[in-house]
Amino acid sequence: MPDRLFEPLSLSRGPAIQNRFMLAPLTNRQSHADGRLSDAEHKWLEMRAAGGFGLTMTAAAHVQPVGQGFTGQLGVFDEEHVAGLTALATAIRAKGSLSSVQLHHAGSRAETALVGAPVAPSAVPDRGVRALTEAEVAALRDDFIAGAVRADRAGFDGVEIHGAHGYILAEFLSAASNSRSDDYGGSLENRARILFEIVDGIRAATRPDFQLGLRLSPERFGLVLEEIRDLAVEVMAGGKIDYLDMSLWDARKEPEDDRLKGRSLLSYFAELPRGDVRLGAAGKVMTAEDARDMLDAGCDFVVIGRAAILRHDFPERVRRDPAYRSPPLPASVPHLLGEGLSDEFVHYMRRWPGFVEEEAAG
Repeated sequence: MPDRLFEPLSLSRGPAIQNRFMLAPLTNRQSHADGRLSDAEHKWLEMRAAGGFGLTMTAAAHVQPVGQGFTGQLGVFDEEHVAGLTALATAIRAKGSLSSVQLHHAGSRAETALVGAPVAPSAVPDRGVRALTEAEVAALRDDFIAGAVRADRAGFDGVEIHGAHGYILAEFLSAASNSRSDDYGGSLENRARILFEIVDGIRAATRPDFQLGLRLSPERFGLVLEEIRDLAVEVMAGGKIDYLDMSLWDARKEPEDDRLKGRSLLSYFAELPRGDVRLGAAGKVMTAEDARDMLDAGCDFVVIGRAAILRHDFPERVRRDPAYRSPPLPASVPHLLGEGLSDEFVHYMRRWPGFVEEEAAG
């Protein structure tokens, strides 16, 4: 029988994805200090496109200097970033993959050594985080839109809005971090207002076949599963995005909320009406069987993170071997370098417990 993982997936805008594998937007700290794309990051992403990913997504690219979350972060906030992004989009297309830039702002999680005082929907005085003014909220919205326009001009097939993991848009969504009393705080409708304004703005400012995705996470960082589920219903019903990317940490896990245990976290989203919007999820998909299980659970595509770090050609290996499994951890440094990680990326991966093999003392 044909493997569903290698069936093309049409989107409501733009070209179809050639298979059901999307590269996760993986932090790698390989860009230049000013946000320009480096040769190392270009190589890393081009290898994944060549390795069979149907859609190759960049790491989170910050849309404002004050939104920088970590050193070596890709930027999309300045015209000087466009040349590197253009070369990357061209290279990804030449390998037969679709391309996307993930639009990001770290909010209160921005690195103070890089940005000074971080900004967020509401102040966090003990961490030196300042609340955005209403004019700054409008500027934030406009800068997300401007980032999408740069990606469009660079030749990318689309962008993904990062609304997950406690970064600034997730901070707006969370009543625990958003105590505003204006149109962007209070009810869920108000807390989600900036997200819908960004979606509408990108749709109006980019070409008609430009693809738009949204990444959400349903818990942690003060997020409430039922609210994120309601948000997902509304955003998919509107049909203005092409795909919803749910970041679940572990695709098989149950909700952290004791009231909602007894079924998988993914099931709360897989059962929702989605119209023409495609649904995918990320969360410890490390084998061919894991990927097929995601489709069986109701996903249209799977988002591959750690397995894509370990093998640049994870999709091709699954195509050749229906029982494929990722290499065991920890991975050796020579293995990771051979898979296109730079020394800086390998150093960053040492922060992930048990991922990189400890080197013997000389």
